Amino acid sequence: MSLSQEIMKSPHRVWSLTLTTAVLLCMALSGCERVPEDMVHVPGGEFIMGSSLGEEDERPERKVYLKGFYIDRYEVTNAQYRRFVKETGHPAPPHWLVYGYPEDKENHPVVFVSFDDATAYCRWAGKRLPTEEEWEKAARGTDGRIYPWGNEFSRDRANTSLSGIVGTTPVGTYTEGKSPYGAYDMAGNVWEWTSSDYDEHSKVVRGGSWGLTHRFARTFFRVGYPPETRINNLGFRCAKDE
Repeated sequence: MSLSQEIMKSPHRVWSLTLTTAVLLCMALSGCERVPEDMVHVPGGEFIMGSSLGEEDERPERKVYLKGFYIDRYEVTNAQYRRFVKETGHPAPPHWLVYGYPEDKENHPVVFVSFDDATAYCRWAGKRLPTEEEWEKAARGTDGRIYPWGNEFSRDRANTSLSGIVGTTPVGTYTEGKSPYGAYDMAGNVWEWTSSDYDEHSKVVRGGSWGLTHRFARTFFRVGYPPETRINNLGFRCAKDE
């Protein structure tokens, strides 16, 4: 039987073999691999970090090189954190103990989590917290943009105090506000822990929140919180090595 006859007889089988061969060839030649579920890939290379127009601790604007990595597409949700608590026995966020688990906010970002809580969750998930350099590159890309979507703020692209919502929104709500790599809510909704030190007493948090104006949601804005901080506008997302 000729190859053309074989294709006509079993087109789906041949397509399957061709796709498998292509995947194996890709992996062999370029080391490509499947992006982990619900994460986005940030390729290695230089990006513009900081701003000459920002606060003193954001200066100077400079180029930073990073290896490729993955970062969560969304902030960690209440539902995801609840599974972690159930499977590990890790203490639940304090407001759950007082008011109960927020059934109506399963897809909202978890809040009232400390740096150690966030670190423990990421470790359980086989991941880690991003460094602030990784966080910033994932949020702004390589062209030095002020917000994940560009240089002009839009109240319809992020949950800040200008949205008038006064509280968290479900992760991924602002589809037009995602970063160049496809990460959502990197401006507004909740602050996010990073693994980087702000000073000897604090860790860097990024992204602004629902309770603050757009000035705090700029991609280069940074502030430090003590690791034990648990507040209603602070959550996190995880990263993973390439």
